[in-house]
Amino acid sequence: MHTRSAGTSMISLIIPPKDQISRVSAMLTQEYGTASNIKSRVNRLSVLAAITSTQQRLKLYNRVPPNGLVLFVGTILTDEGKEKKVSFDFEPHKPINTSLYLCDNKFHTEALSELLESDSKFGFIVMDGNGTLFGTLSGNTRDVVHKFTVDLPKKHGRGGQSALRFSRLRDEKRHNYVRKVAELAVQHFITADKVNVSGLVLAGSADFKTELSQSDIFDPRLAAKVIKIVDVSYGGENGFNQAIELAAESLANVKFVQEKKLIQKYFDEISLDSGKYCFGIEDTLKGLEMGAVETLIVWENLDVTRYVLRNAAGGVWVSGTVTHAHDFTDELIVYANKEQEKDREKFTDKSTGLEMDTVGEPQSLLEWFTEKYQEFGAQLEFVTNKSQEGAQFVKGFGGIGGLLRYKVDFTNLAAFDEDEDEFLSDDEDAYV
Repeated sequence: MHTRSAGTSMISLIIPPKDQISRVSAMLTQEYGTASNIKSRVNRLSVLAAITSTQQRLKLYNRVPPNGLVLFVGTILTDEGKEKKVSFDFEPHKPINTSLYLCDNKFHTEALSELLESDSKFGFIVMDGNGTLFGTLSGNTRDVVHKFTVDLPKKHGRGGQSALRFSRLRDEKRHNYVRKVAELAVQHFITADKVNVSGLVLAGSADFKTELSQSDIFDPRLAAKVIKIVDVSYGGENGFNQAIELAAESLANVKFVQEKKLIQKYFDEISLDSGKYCFGIEDTLKGLEMGAVETLIVWENLDVTRYVLRNAAGGVWVSGTVTHAHDFTDELIVYANKEQEKDREKFTDKSTGLEMDTVGEPQSLLEWFTEKYQEFGAQLEFVTNKSQEGAQFVKGFGGIGGLLRYKVDFTNLAAFDEDEDEFLSDDEDAYV
């Protein structure tokens, strides 16, 4: 299926959180008026139809969801060259800070790709003599978590006894300010005794940030996560934006280093032959079902589709070159990449020789993992193939594997699965 059309009848609409549906509706009405002047009749009608469909979709919402709203509406060309009307509307998985309206011959999904690029969250503490801002950055989404102002006494030049007293008072207030920032940092960046960000950036226009980083009051768990200290010329939100720009390179590097460490840990388990690892779709899914997978590691571009097929023969375990196929009492789950999809034998009921029906829409395995990984009690880590380790993981292990909580012998499990039917429970997706 192509996401292109013959004319300019494909509308991409992205509404950021806190925007108003009424503003977007008014904008679409205005666009409808403008489109009425398009000279080409065919083009005019298809654009007007797309705008009308978008307006109808928008009526389903009385407010913008917390993470924003994305709509793709229009007429596309199928592989057979036929025109097909499509409309998608959904709330992204995390806030989308983009406002977009485009009517083109393709859907514009660049802003969504940016959302998927990085799930690493970084903490920022922007501290100067007027106050402090606590913020987070995830992908291209920045959030101000908390900010407060402070009124510190300025240095002054009066001599005599009062100078010492003022100096002492000033130092005391500065110290209390640094203490307050250190306490709030724990409150915002530590959850259940664990640091909830991948790294911390300290920023400021005076030497407060250095004082904070070197202070005994600053929690050592947070101090260990400081990846950069930057000088900014402002405080508050302007300082936050400036700090993001100045720290960008360090943040990208942290993600890269974390990925290398994770995959290296995985390779170490393999070289130790600890049995606390799995690779390939079949073993990884078995490990997940057993609740044995602690960290699920998946290549971000894994191209595997998950099919639910109606199995006429009923409760039969099937496994083989499909990578993994497994049964519910009357449904079969098949995982196949582009090459395997061409081999229709994988989708054929062996008892009748007929091709099985697909139940619902086939789903990307990546998408399925994103929805389900928490149900298996696992952590999900996406990796790239940009590092040497990442490339080796993708090439040698198919871009899918896991670190296990305990040792599992998958060879014996496979033999167990292929035994008589009585070994299979009637319970959905269960081992006995």
